[in-house]
Amino acid sequence: MSDTTMRPEHTGPGPVAFAAFTERWVRAFATTATATEAELTALDQQVGDGDFGTNLVAGLQAALRLLDAPPVPGRGPVPPLGAAASAFLDEVGGTSGPLFGLLFQEMAEAVREGAAVAPTAALAAGVRDGLAAIQRVGEAEVGDKTLVDALSPAAAALAAATGADPAQALGEAAGAAWRGVHGTARMTARRGRASYLGDRAAGVPDPGAVGVALLFTAAAGPVTVLAPLLP
Repeated sequence: MSDTTMRPEHTGPGPVAFAAFTERWVRAFATTATATEAELTALDQQVGDGDFGTNLVAGLQAALRLLDAPPVPGRGPVPPLGAAASAFLDEVGGTSGPLFGLLFQEMAEAVREGAAVAPTAALAAGVRDGLAAIQRVGEAEVGDKTLVDALSPAAAALAAATGADPAQALGEAAGAAWRGVHGTARMTARRGRASYLGDRAAGVPDPGAVGVALLFTAAAGPVTVLAPLLP
């Protein structure tokens, strides 16, 4: 991580308050996934394997179990983003599990290193590094109709909002991610199962991109209905 990423002049909330914020965020994302699971499944059945909603819920429920478990003697509480990373990397299969796990892993590492100084900048660095890790593994680019089409603009929006508090910056990222989601509905898929459907996937947004947009939106609170947010 570049030393220029963290800006001491933007202190933001203290470490305890920021940890509480990230825990509320993870819990709100879990509530969101559960509430919208059927809609996510129906969406993925049109262009994928139909398991995206189920996998997202499984990963987040596993993260909540880690957060709610009694602390290990001699160790502090499990960091919320780290719990999500462990859950998705260790317990969720399919395509979405490892990719969301990589994103959470990079976010957790960046927050661990820099949140005490500049939490918004730390989140921006983590999302940037998560995007890079996902692209290294999946080789997807913007325009391929994947979650990268939502994550890339979200990362750019966060990078441009490091002077804001985390909630405001994540709201900017959510708006950018949803614009990316809407863009995927107009794309022809070049990666994943949807790439085999050709024009039959036209008009359908990428489920992984929707999941990314829901992640950032959940920072402001749970989403209970997905349909109004879709193109």
